[in-house]
Amino acid sequence: MASGTEQINDAAVDVPRRGVTRPRTRFASMTVFGILLTIFTINFGIPSDTVQIFVWLWLGTIAWNIEEPWRYHLGFIRDWWAPLLALVVYFYGRGLADELYAMPVAFQFPVDADKWMFGGELPTAWLQDRLCSVDCDPHAGARWYDLVFTIVYSTHFIFGLVLAVVLWLRNRGEWLKWMRRYIGLNFAGLAIYVVYPMAPPWMAGRDGYLEEQVLRLTSRGWGDTGLGRYHLILTGVGNPVAAMPSLHAGTAFLISFYLIQRYRNAWSWLTLLYPLTMSFGLIYYGEHYVIDTIAGAALAILVIAACNRWERSRGS
Repeated sequence: MASGTEQINDAAVDVPRRGVTRPRTRFASMTVFGILLTIFTINFGIPSDTVQIFVWLWLGTIAWNIEEPWRYHLGFIRDWWAPLLALVVYFYGRGLADELYAMPVAFQFPVDADKWMFGGELPTAWLQDRLCSVDCDPHAGARWYDLVFTIVYSTHFIFGLVLAVVLWLRNRGEWLKWMRRYIGLNFAGLAIYVVYPMAPPWMAGRDGYLEEQVLRLTSRGWGDTGLGRYHLILTGVGNPVAAMPSLHAGTAFLISFYLIQRYRNAWSWLTLLYPLTMSFGLIYYGEHYVIDTIAGAALAILVIAACNRWERSRGS
């Protein structure tokens, strides 16, 4: 996949770019883009599927370099079709992962691991008791932090690709490195889902595997926004037992670790607030155990290390 992407990238680099988009023109075109995206989101929901996000990001690059020739803008498709295809394969593969080998779903290990780490307490139940109260209701009115965690949760579908677009506009070599890590993380997680399907806390609580009451609270924050997530093309391919590792946490950690490694300054360490907030929300909402988020961070480190070693071996 990496070599094919490199060939596509090399072809696109040759596309002429005039670099003459004027600041006022860019401001006007980005304003129109922002208005259209806002109208779409209010009326339909936040774009969530990979193909739809790809289209919106492409439109964003057109708006940013609005005065470039169309040959330059078509270079985006030439660069991005292979990563897009890989992510679509991942999307459908994730939905089918637990059916390929019909492995038994793990329920007890993550419960034991979390209780061992926290002195016999299950962190999800502990957080829900204190942040959601004893009469916790997934459909009750959201508190301010529910809204924060919901917004952070939803960025999982967008931030990795937004970072990719920024890099594509600024530095194609760095774009290649990031896409290698981003796609590598997703497929590494997919391989684990195939051999180790695992139930998240909300499912374990629903099916009677927990002594504590644990509910799925992810929807609480959406009530106050009036928004939903909109799937235009890739719909209905979920997998509730694709939980170990947490790729919500893993992707957030990957973004942070990549930025820390690239910029190597004190400010870059602040990006760790993103994966830490994501992980906290996942645990509180009953989507993941603590051990899942740790596994997601560990997988991100392994993917970065593997990519670093591969790139050094090729002198890139």
